[in-house]
Amino acid sequence: MEQQHESKKEGRLTLVLALATLIAAFGSSFQYGYNVAAVNSPAEFMKEFYNETYYDRNSNYLSDFSLTLLWSLSVSMFPFGGFIGSLMVGPLVNLLGRKGTLLLNNVFSIVPAILMGTSEVAGSFEMIIVSRFLVGICAGLSSNVVPMYLGELAPKNLRGALGVVPQLFITIGILVAQIFGLRSILATTDGWPILLGMTGIPAAIQLLLLPFFPESPRFLLVQKKDQEAARTALQLLRGWDDVDVEMEEIRQEDEAEKAAGFISVVKLFRMRSLWWQVISIIILMAGQQLSGVNAIYYYADQIYRSAGVNEDDVQFVTVGTGAVNVVMTVCAVFVVELLGRRFLLLLGFLTCFTSCCVLTAALALQNTISWMPYLSIACIVIYVIGHALGPSPIPALIITEIFLQSSRSSAFMVGGSVHWLSNFTVGLVFPFIQEGLGAYSFIIFAVICLLTTIYIFMIIPETKGKTFIEINQIFAKINKESEVHPDKEELKELPPPSTLEQ
Repeated sequence: MEQQHESKKEGRLTLVLALATLIAAFGSSFQYGYNVAAVNSPAEFMKEFYNETYYDRNSNYLSDFSLTLLWSLSVSMFPFGGFIGSLMVGPLVNLLGRKGTLLLNNVFSIVPAILMGTSEVAGSFEMIIVSRFLVGICAGLSSNVVPMYLGELAPKNLRGALGVVPQLFITIGILVAQIFGLRSILATTDGWPILLGMTGIPAAIQLLLLPFFPESPRFLLVQKKDQEAARTALQLLRGWDDVDVEMEEIRQEDEAEKAAGFISVVKLFRMRSLWWQVISIIILMAGQQLSGVNAIYYYADQIYRSAGVNEDDVQFVTVGTGAVNVVMTVCAVFVVELLGRRFLLLLGFLTCFTSCCVLTAALALQNTISWMPYLSIACIVIYVIGHALGPSPIPALIITEIFLQSSRSSAFMVGGSVHWLSNFTVGLVFPFIQEGLGAYSFIIFAVICLLTTIYIFMIIPETKGKTFIEINQIFAKINKESEVHPDKEELKELPPPSTLEQ
């Protein structure tokens, strides 16, 4: 009876936990989404500013090639900054903690927000390019640290739902940027600096409010060895004093860590006992970005126009697509603990695979069958629904769950680097793929979706409702089965099964 009572208590979403989740996600994840979409709508006005600024300095305008190069640099600095931010995750979260890193990260949002907001007055497009790099660092850190922080704050039966919240705020950020980016609001000659500068507002709110919320209890106990601070943090988060069961679970994880010590990125790749975890996060993060989600958004406006949507109305249809993305991510928050991570990943990637295949056929037949453009629109919407349910929100949650404390920060560095490099690659390469393959561009994405689905089906276990130790034990078994002569020293990082059964 006592155990049943304890498990019921674990499931509470307390006010402190809910507010910590909202402030962490709004102050950080929201900005990632906002900055992905903020430069799309005012692109023409910003290019005009680049050209006029260059003319004021040199008495002649930029060539088409130079202007395209400067604009590409402005856009691609964001994912490049994201990659650099991912490399900073490990050192910062181990030195400053999860909450401390999020607080420091606001510098990489507030400074570029001021620079972008004043770039027109200063007559400097260089300020925008540098700011896009800095705000990319902010996104690179937040896309890794927020899931880690929330995953460690949450009780095991709410970890999935709270783990999807960062992705929800990314989609809300995209939608808000699309709404403010309407031509009737801020996508104007005078409005675009305000549109770009507004990214500093969520950062300022987080900087003011997050200090009042607890640090990750796991970080406090395992890395800081501060038992009292960890207990106080848990009591605040859970809303009751008796947190002995959860403290013991964290201690078991700590015991497992002592055998392995801190695991750096280099050690992560060398340890046979973590092979399948590392392979899994690389494939999930690469699959997430290389499955064509950014290309779909890139191609959407063209498809909407070819379907007969009025030029002035395309912006509203794009906002509608963003709204669908938000609604489906909200659904993912509520169903992730019901249906599980594995099922949502499989469903999502299979939906994206089917959409890419049908979209290819629809684009190829666009000019021969009158209703094909409408099928193209349906494919985009269905693709967005599929991606929002699984491939977008689940991979970062999986990283939190399949690694223990000593290797989690390094795992996020690896996963984050793969995420941002893949993102950068798609942005760089897709226009050329589109030029060369035209309607058949999405076949490549269909193949990636299919291969990722097969891998998930064969390797990724279900992790819902399990402790970090139990999940690691499942992977230890997979790693052991794949070795001819397992390295006994490496497998010491896990406690024996008897410890788990207690």
